[in-house]
Amino acid sequence: MESYDVVIVGAGLAGLQCTELLSAQGVSVLLIDRKAELSESVHTTGIFVRRTLDDFEIPEQFLGPSVRQVNLVSPAGREWLFQSPYSEFRVGRMATLYQFWLNRSIEQGASWRPSSSLIGISRTSDGSVVAYETDGQRREVAAKFVIGADGAMSRTAAELGLSENRDWIVGVESIYSSATCDGLSAARTPTLHCFVDPKLAPGYLGWIADDGEDLHIGVGGYTNRFQPKEALAEFIATSAKQVVDVTEAAPIEQRSGRIPVGGVLKRIVSPRGLLVGDAAGAVSPLTAGGLDPCMRLSALAAKVVGGYLQSGDEGELRPYYANRFRRRFRKRRFLRNVIASIRGRWLAETACSTLNFAPIHRFASRLFFAPRSFPIDRSELDPVIKSATQRAAQTVR
Repeated sequence: MESYDVVIVGAGLAGLQCTELLSAQGVSVLLIDRKAELSESVHTTGIFVRRTLDDFEIPEQFLGPSVRQVNLVSPAGREWLFQSPYSEFRVGRMATLYQFWLNRSIEQGASWRPSSSLIGISRTSDGSVVAYETDGQRREVAAKFVIGADGAMSRTAAELGLSENRDWIVGVESIYSSATCDGLSAARTPTLHCFVDPKLAPGYLGWIADDGEDLHIGVGGYTNRFQPKEALAEFIATSAKQVVDVTEAAPIEQRSGRIPVGGVLKRIVSPRGLLVGDAAGAVSPLTAGGLDPCMRLSALAAKVVGGYLQSGDEGELRPYYANRFRRRFRKRRFLRNVIASIRGRWLAETACSTLNFAPIHRFASRLFFAPRSFPIDRSELDPVIKSATQRAAQTVR
């Protein structure tokens, strides 16, 4: 039986980051994912916020132009524009970015098994046996530790006896390229447009993420209150036309997926394994933004797992206990419940009208352009990130 220090289930942003950072520490890693290619079934819009871009190295070629403004649109079509002097958002070209990180991990010694689905995880005296299926064949590997990076409906969480997401919304979006959309202005100002409409996006928003090159047009909400694909079609045919008309254009890609909005789960780590990214609920309950929490929590996971494997001391896992993160999300979980309770367009319109008052407008601006989010500072992650950067530089040489 093959044996690895760590088996990571799921090759999204969280799984790839953990793979690279652990491999850079000399940890033997097996990464498995049910997709044959990383470009298949990308679930995220890929909006990186300023704090992420400041603290993590993301190659320029995988990022779209800077976005400095947010346009909030009410159910009646009224608009409020929020502007920042900083480069607040950049939309990642996620498929190519994923492949870049995978290639770098493989160069550093990681093993990669695509088209592989997790079957089960059984306990052993010194870790686990991970069973997965590839091309119809069952395979088993021994692992000292298992990391679940397999999304909001994590099979790994269930197998390890860790907490599972119970509260989520569903998002769907279509992506359009300026090069294939007739009539679009080539001089568009990059803007994140957010549409408040409890009918089309119950409990969340409709959005147009326009960085001047690509347009991500989508809706999200609670599945018991809307039909996602039908709502997206209606949004494109009605409200979205206030900003851009793509009704005659064909999307170059379509994405969908569950987004956990209950905050970080209660139990995300044990001596046998841990959860990262959406599997851990590392998504803002209020904004449903998950890339910054994902990258910070994944880097912390690589740090504590590396220390745990080296020393065998379970105390190395203590910085990963969920209480420190859950406290930060209390207010956001409360506001999430407030948003979820708004069901009528008239009430949503009234709520938007409060933006005419300066204090509310300032609060909303801080919400859109908040410099801090997930409570893990770069200084806590420096050792593991610097190790990976140095290892990557040596590999290139």
